[in-house]
Amino acid sequence: MDAVRAVAEPRRREILRLVWDAELSAGEIAERFDVTFGAVSQHLKVLRDSGLVTLRQDGKKRFYRANREGMGPLADYLQSMWAARLGTLAELAEAAERDERAGTSEGANP
Repeated sequence: MDAVRAVAEPRRREILRLVWDAELSAGEIAERFDVTFGAVSQHLKVLRDSGLVTLRQDGKKRFYRANREGMGPLADYLQSMWAARLGTLAELAEAAERDERAGTSEGANP
């Protein structure tokens, strides 16, 4: 499966985001999802087969990290997509905070 098709699935994009800056074990990754460990393991296999993550084995544990160099231009696209989502989230949080302050100050002066 090619890299673009691999990241078309939302859970795989989320796995990539999780291992973008830090190496995580398969168990640590699986804990963050509401699906079985087996389902997460299958997603990790697709990402690994597509060259999007690297695998390091230490005893029985498997550790994954995003393979940014192997992604080429896809790495820049994913990073900009996540940055845009974080920017939107920050804007929403700031708007909610402003609304909360406005509601609090209205309630303080009847």
